[in-house]
Formats: sequence, structure tokens, C-alpha cells
Amino acid sequence: MTIPSHSLHRTHIEPLTTTRRARPRVYRVWAPKAKSVALRLGNVTMPMRAGETGWWTSDQPMRAGHVYGYVIDGEGPFPDPRSASQPSGVHGLSECVDHDSFAWTDASWQAPPLSSAVIYELHVGTFTQEGTFESAIARLPHLVNLGVTHVELMPVCEFPGSRGWGYDGVDLFAPHHDYGGPDGLKRLVDACHAQGLAVILDVVYNHLGPAGNYLRRFGPYFTDRYGTPWGEAVNLDGPDSDEVRRFFCDNALMWLRDYHIDGLRLDAVHALIDTSATHFLEQLASEVAALQAGLGRHLVLIAESDLNDPRIVRSREAGGYGVDAQWSDDFHHALHSVITGERSGYYQDFGSLAVLGTAIRQVFVYAGDRSPHRGRRHGRPPLGLEGWRFVVAAQNHDQVGNRAKGERLGHLASVERLEIAAAILLTSPFVPMLFQGEEWAASSPFQYFTAHEDDLGSRICEGRRKEFAAFGWDPQEIPDPQDPETFTRSRLRWDELTSPPHAGILDWYRALIALRRESMALGDGDYEAIDVSVDDKAQHFVMRRHNIVVVCNLAETAATIRTGGDGVLLLASAPGVDVRPGVVTVPPESVAIVEVIDANNR
Repeated sequence: MTIPSHSLHRTHIEPLTTTRRARPRVYRVWAPKAKSVALRLGNVTMPMRAGETGWWTSDQPMRAGHVYGYVIDGEGPFPDPRSASQPSGVHGLSECVDHDSFAWTDASWQAPPLSSAVIYELHVGTFTQEGTFESAIARLPHLVNLGVTHVELMPVCEFPGSRGWGYDGVDLFAPHHDYGGPDGLKRLVDACHAQGLAVILDVVYNHLGPAGNYLRRFGPYFTDRYGTPWGEAVNLDGPDSDEVRRFFCDNALMWLRDYHIDGLRLDAVHALIDTSATHFLEQLASEVAALQAGLGRHLVLIAESDLNDPRIVRSREAGGYGVDAQWSDDFHHALHSVITGERSGYYQDFGSLAVLGTAIRQVFVYAGDRSPHRGRRHGRPPLGLEGWRFVVAAQNHDQVGNRAKGERLGHLASVERLEIAAAILLTSPFVPMLFQGEEWAASSPFQYFTAHEDDLGSRICEGRRKEFAAFGWDPQEIPDPQDPETFTRSRLRWDELTSPPHAGILDWYRALIALRRESMALGDGDYEAIDVSVDDKAQHFVMRRHNIVVVCNLAETAATIRTGGDGVLLLASAPGVDVRPGVVTVPPESVAIVEVIDANNR
């Protein structure tokens, strides 16, 4: 199957077909406003020919290992906007890559369905001491033993410096050289597939970082008609936007095809401002579906959005964008505020067990209701959508790393409450996602770190201090992102796994994930059929999913709570649970999961 011909404007990868063409690749670059463009190959500069729609071409064939750049109107050379490799970083020249030369071993691989997924989000640079793709491979057996099905990598495209979160990437087609470059990423993906793990890659299309961003030299990739919290908006609907959209769609297809990635997590899609008749997300979803059909391999798109808008995941036939799933922060905020007691910032919209019950029953706490934090109505009901359309978390990179000191939930709550949070997450009707180290209550924080060469790092630090004022956090407690110690503190400490209390928490996570996998009731994504009862005064939360009842007691005294029918204890976070006909007695700050047998389900 051949993808539409307008996908062929690329320099380092073959046309988007299921079979490779034999003709040699040549250097091509889009620069519609340029008066002259030249190819700098080694020490030689060669003029390029102008063609239709702003593309410039050289007859010089591309060869793996060639180092090159483009001279625009006498200035440069600049890296290729579609560079496949930046061995010298964002300011260096580009390197040609032959994607056909890698020896893949995953020919028969198929990713597990999203409906049965347990996702594990990790940051390559802090997941191990070495902080590389290669070193992460040694830790994959831990994830398999935990019960994870999908590994989600935070952004890995080339970003400034040797350390960072990756959300300020500028060379979107090039895996970060300090992580191991193109071959390192391929080895990691291939190893994940060999272990039965699917791979999701976090990509950022709503903005690019300021340092090393040379796209403006080439064409109108950005627009001043809109803005984002991170700077200029991407030009998705203005003059010359067809090629800009092509740039981002080709990037997505490249990861899925040439790196065998199984899915993409799209960062902050609410900042993709597009007034076109066909929204960029709809175009992207359509092209990914076509690639999926051509490859015969399951592919998924997951969007991050704070709009609480179900149109993102509704099918294109039903007027939606056709994205497979989206993150739901409402679940996190509702759970976090109950577990920790925090009520500042956006947590003021949450905080009660009743609100947590709403998050369980309809995903969006705000589905057309007035949000006090926003001062207006927010969201709309996600009617008729399955639970697996929504990815939820008790912790993720945003909610941990965007705290003043990068505290994890384990730093803010007792072990007992941490176990309750895990139980609610992993028995919910949604797709659960864990953040690296969460499964053993890692002691290391996850802080915001950078390695900029100019004053950008200090300006970012100042901006974060102003942003965090809404939460009442002391600005002076915010670590300096540029300090190497901020990065070092954020590395996981794998030696903790066998010591208390970490080992006990890890066992709890493993047991919960195993129960989720084994139970048909917990695999059902029909969240509208869930029964939730809460008592905010007594601090009791009970969720019933078919014949499985999750009984949470957040009070400091034991409680006897009705379950209905005869029950069998499946899991408990503390000893002393007493299951009797119709009721269960639960110790303080603990959770019990009971299988109930009654007249309607025997």
C-alpha cells in the first residue's frame, strides 16, 4: 500500500511505501522564501536547484555517514530540518542515516491492545545511571516482571545540551546523540519487542525549543497569529502550512515505520491551533491508520489535552479526530488531592471523595461544569466512550516534575495512602500509567533539569518560580535547572528495590497488576456501569466493578463497610481484613479488594 505522493518530500528516509524504491536518495530541502540554497558536504559547497512548492534539490546522492548542512542565502551551514542524526548536537551539522541497514529481529511482533495496557513512562536520561538507550535494555526484565505491557519514552529527539526533559527538542527526526542516536534507539525498541513490550514515544508538535531552532531560516514553520505558553505557535493553517503539516506528519510516520515504534503520545494538543476544515490531528490519525494497514501492525495515537473534549478520541465518522486515546488529568488531580490533602493551584477544583467518584464514573470531573480554578465552564461529557480511550495516572512526569522540588507521591503521603492510590489506579476502568520508580516508591525526586549554554536556563528558572507562586511554594526552594546536581538527584536508585519499604510496595504493585490482568471484571472498560459510593465524613470510598469490590478506608480508625453478598478476599494492603456476609471490616488507611458472590452473579 502506498501513502499519498505528497509524503515524499523528505531527505533522509525513503518514500512512505511498504516496499523500498531502488533509486538513490538525493539531498532535498524545503526553503520557499530563500533566494539561494547550497549544500555543504564536507568542505565542498554545491548550489541546489529550486523546484515547485519551495523545494530545493541536489543531484548529489546521500550516503550513510555523510555530514552535511544547508547554506541559506549565503548564511550557514545550518542543520537539515529533517536531520536523521545530530552527532555534534543541535548546532552541529547533520549526518545521513541508512534505516535499511539495521538488523531487526521483530518481524512477527504485534503490540498488545491498548484496552489491556499497563503503561510505564520513563525518562531515558534518569532511568539508569548511564542514561542511555543501551543501558535501559538491562532493566526491561524488571518491567516484564512488574506486568507492564507498554513502555512510554519521554521525548528523545535532539535537544540542547547533554541533559533535559526533551520537550525543548529542535531536531525532531534525530534521536538524541547522548542517549545513543538512531541505532541506540532501534536496539532499545527491538529489545522491548523481544521481551513482549510495546513502545510509545512522546512527541512534541505544538512548539519547538528556542536553542538550536533553525527552522525559521528555512521557511514559515511558525506563526505570530497565535501563541502558546512556550512561545510561537506552529503554522498549521496559514500560508505555506501544507508543507509544515507534512513535516510533522512525516515525522510521526518515520518513528512508527523506521524505528518500529508502536504508538505516539502527542504532547499538549490543545496548543495545536488549527482552523482548517480538516484539523491536523484528524489528518495525522488518518495517515497513521493508512500506515497501519500498509505495515499490518497495530499502531496507536494518544493525545495529551486539558480541554476535556471527547471529540479528540471520537471516530472521524462521528465527527471526531480519530485519535485512539487521551490523557485525563482530572483523574490524577482528584486522586492526588484526596491522598495528599493538597488544595492549592488547580487542586482547588478537587479534594473530596465525591469528586474522585465522579472521575471514576465519567472520566472528566468537569464535563460542562463550572471550574472555580478557571472561573468558567469546562469540558463536555464523554458519552459512549470506552474506558480504554483514557490514560490515567497517580504520578507522571508533569505532576511530579512540575512541583517545586519534584516530589513524588511517596514523598507527600504515607505508605498506606500510597497503596490506596495504587489500588484505585490499577482497578480503574481506564488505561493505567506508572511513572518510573513509582512501583517501589523511589526516593529520588524527578526535578526539572537543563544544560543550556546561555542565560536561557536562568530565565526558565525565573519563569518557573513565578508559575509556582499559585501553589504557595517557596520560590527559593526550586532547584536550579542548570545545576548538574538537579539532574543527578533525579536518577533512579535501583539498589532500593530489595530494601523496606520499597520491596513491599513493589510486591503490592505486582499483585495489583496481576489481578487486573487475571480479572475479566477489571478488564471491562465500561466505566458508565461502575457503581461508586463514598462517605466524605467517614473517609470511605467503595468502587464496584461487576463482582469485584474495591473498599478503601482513608480514616485513622478501622471501618466496617457494606459490600453486598458473600465475599472472598482477593487482595489487601494490610493484615486484619475481616470479610463476612455482606460486609468487610478494613483496618485504618488500607484497601481491600473483594470478590462478591450474590444472586445475580454466581
